[in-house]
Amino acid sequence: MFKDKKIIIKLTLGLLLPTIFSGQVFAKNSYAKGELLIATKAGVSDAQLELILEKHTAKKKKRIQLKDSNIHLITVPENAERGIVNALSKNPNIEFAELNELVPVSEVIPNDPRYSDAWHLSKINMSKAWDISKGEGIVVAVLDSGIYPHADLSANLLTGYNTVSNNTDTSDSSGHGTLVAGVIAAISNNNIGVTSIAWNSKILPVKISNASDGYAYASDIAQGIAWAADNGADIVNISYQVSHSFTVTSAAQSFYNQGGLVVASAGNSGAELNCSDNAVIITVSATGSDDNKTSWSNYGNCIDVAAPGSSIYTTHKSGGYSQANGTSFSAPVTAAVLALMKAKYPQLTNRQLEELLESSADKTVSGTSYSKFYGHGRIDAFSALTSVIDAPEVDQVAPVATVTSPVENSSNNATIEILVSATDNVGVNKVELYIEGTLIGTDNSAPFSFVYDSSSHVNQEVAIEAKAFDAENNIGSSGIHWIYFDNTPEPEPADTQAPTVTITNFVDGSSISSNTTFNVRATDNKGVIKTELFIDGQLKSQTSSGVLDYSWNVRKVNAGSHQIVTKAYDAAGNSAQETYSVNVVTSTKGNKGKKRR
Repeated sequence: MFKDKKIIIKLTLGLLLPTIFSGQVFAKNSYAKGELLIATKAGVSDAQLELILEKHTAKKKKRIQLKDSNIHLITVPENAERGIVNALSKNPNIEFAELNELVPVSEVIPNDPRYSDAWHLSKINMSKAWDISKGEGIVVAVLDSGIYPHADLSANLLTGYNTVSNNTDTSDSSGHGTLVAGVIAAISNNNIGVTSIAWNSKILPVKISNASDGYAYASDIAQGIAWAADNGADIVNISYQVSHSFTVTSAAQSFYNQGGLVVASAGNSGAELNCSDNAVIITVSATGSDDNKTSWSNYGNCIDVAAPGSSIYTTHKSGGYSQANGTSFSAPVTAAVLALMKAKYPQLTNRQLEELLESSADKTVSGTSYSKFYGHGRIDAFSALTSVIDAPEVDQVAPVATVTSPVENSSNNATIEILVSATDNVGVNKVELYIEGTLIGTDNSAPFSFVYDSSSHVNQEVAIEAKAFDAENNIGSSGIHWIYFDNTPEPEPADTQAPTVTITNFVDGSSISSNTTFNVRATDNKGVIKTELFIDGQLKSQTSSGVLDYSWNVRKVNAGSHQIVTKAYDAAGNSAQETYSVNVVTSTKGNKGKKRR
């Protein structure tokens, strides 16, 4: 993983999220139809995300439960996945968007079980290594197809979890996980079965696939890392080719920040991978008994180390034993050696353990300090446990954090993106952003960016501070970075819209012969402040709202035609009126000269 100590910072900051589409071709049905994995930038609210997704007819399905992470599994219309990935990748509020890739297990079909020579143990000097460490107290999570409770495994199995079904069913659906687990921690020195590498460590089964072929989705793998991190795992083994996935890398980064190590397979296509070093996943190629890379092992610039992966004798789902080939098995060989190292040297940091694993690796075949076929060399357990180790130098150098955008004292408004530059002598684990002393977001990987809705700040100077953390929890502050938010509300346009007013229970030109109540109703876009009713030019009633009810006693008026006018006013001085004609056909006032007999 660390090709040159002089460029550790660059690798740590710049290579946490390698591009998933670099030279990668997706076969049909190689991803979950109608699903995507996305991560929002720090500071983006759930409400903002909902608005973004609505534009693409997308919905949140679940959140990947990672510490300090904003990864979501979303649903999208089928056959629109790639188009929506492209669109979301351009959205300034989205950190990344990718297909929920279906990942094959990195396994070649097991060969003839008659071969029982565990050559890989002697190749990496295990007989000497066991005198130093057997992995006591270390928990290795096996993210795979489940694990069969084999007689040579069960005593070392912890209660696990199934991230596909969200339950504790960790039965082995393909047999792959049982093979992998036996390499790491089969019960050993018991006169039966096989011998593992870290036989005093414990296995935490995390089932990430219910399929009979062991294929797993990236979302389930990431959730598996998160679950393992929360349930006591020290090391995670993933016998899948995953170092290209943004989502899995984000999960690995979170686990790494908590002190955990992730080991993964290079894959078995015999191809050169278009990849760069992944700073939080140890990627392993496979070698044979002659120490040469196997013909089927992938290789490339993301390979950290090589390990035996051919004819590995291990536990089988049937309850027996079998030999198997593949980088699926070079990965657990490496994970198990790391378990020995972590048990022996609990004081070492992740970086120190990785450097020790790589610097102590056998470079005889590669003949160089780094090779795209073997990484830093074929691992050697005894050498890793006995290499000269200076007392760990305590890193006391704090990172340097700088708010680079917006520039200080600049004027801003609405939703803005805040960019932070952070560097460290070893590596930056995370950056936190504070506005007016309140934490508004955390970003775990460079480039460090945050989205902030400034609408609550009107004509206000605001203090921004970024804090960068390294693995030793040294903290570097940017100091106070002042910016100005104007957000002056736009003046409301002049109200030129007049109210509407009507008598709701009367028809113009109607005749009445008895007392009548007129129901006057007025409405306005801004509100009615006064409503009036006139009869024959005289104001009869008024209210300070849009509701007026007036009872007219027709016995006090002359028979014949009369005029009714309604008026309504708003605060801007706009007014409206409606005129009605009414015919009074019976009136006491009109018959005043007649006497009753």
